[in-house]
Amino acid sequence: MPRPLWTGAISFGLVTIPIKVVSATENHSISFHQYHREDMGRIRTRKVCELDGEVLTQEEIGKGYEIAKDRTVPVTDEELDRMPLPTAKAIEIVAFVDADSIDPVRISDSYYLAVDGQVAAKPYTLLRRALERSDKVAVAKFAWHNRERLGLLRVRDDAIVLHSMRWPDEIRSPESLAPRETELDEDEIERAVQLTDSMALDGISGFRDRYREALEELIAAKSEGKPLPAAPGGEEEEPGKVMDLMAALNASVKAAKETRGEDATVHEMTPGKPRTRKKAASAPRKTAAGKTPARKTSARKTAAKKTASASGKSAAKKQPARKTAARKRTAS
Repeated sequence: MPRPLWTGAISFGLVTIPIKVVSATENHSISFHQYHREDMGRIRTRKVCELDGEVLTQEEIGKGYEIAKDRTVPVTDEELDRMPLPTAKAIEIVAFVDADSIDPVRISDSYYLAVDGQVAAKPYTLLRRALERSDKVAVAKFAWHNRERLGLLRVRDDAIVLHSMRWPDEIRSPESLAPRETELDEDEIERAVQLTDSMALDGISGFRDRYREALEELIAAKSEGKPLPAAPGGEEEEPGKVMDLMAALNASVKAAKETRGEDATVHEMTPGKPRTRKKAASAPRKTAAGKTPARKTSARKTAAKKTASASGKSAAKKQPARKTAARKRTAS
């Protein structure tokens, strides 16, 4: 189990569940150090006092809030720990809501809540089963890193997950970012929906960090003195170039189908023009006498057959006469 980041308890009504908070994610990003280019000397960040110029250790550094230009109020960790907060050592559940009512943009970090001792096993399982059966998520408050936070508790497999959330006033309104009203053709919307269908997946567990893998190959090649991996080929789209929207949608649908091994045939649609549909075969018209007139095509075929038959008979009659004349010439 990863090292616990915080220990406390879940406050569930009158039920207390001792828990340990561990990170639910891992950071696999490759980090770099800064070096002097001439001699590859390591460059480090030092914390220096601006009054006496001394380099300070972490033990010598305290917190303070600047209330004026030349006036700072110091605040110690002990004073923060003594603040009268009911959530100082507890994750206090304050409500249960539908999961769909939570805006995903408010979720920041994720943590697993592990039981802290055997005594916590039964109430932990009780809360987990209650969340599963009610199809609800729990909204909670907790204090961490010297501030009170809003959290969300939900079930993942057999564990309870704590999502750290932002307060409502911390979410900016996207009203000023939305584009102006734009007219769209119905065919464009239909093609975009078809693109979403062709790119649909059952889950996202198969995605990998391609950039990190390429970076590892680059570092390995440089460390072993091997040639650097070649950059992938292909034409890049010019920045700022506006492509025809319907053409881009048609090409995207075709590429998505080819990637999934499906039939890549795309019936292209042109904006503003309705799609042509095959007309159903109409019933043959009838004459006033109730008879169906013969089709012109059939009449032409019949006439052609009669002509060919007559020509064949005429040629057959001429052939014996020619043979007789040839015999007479041979005899003479």
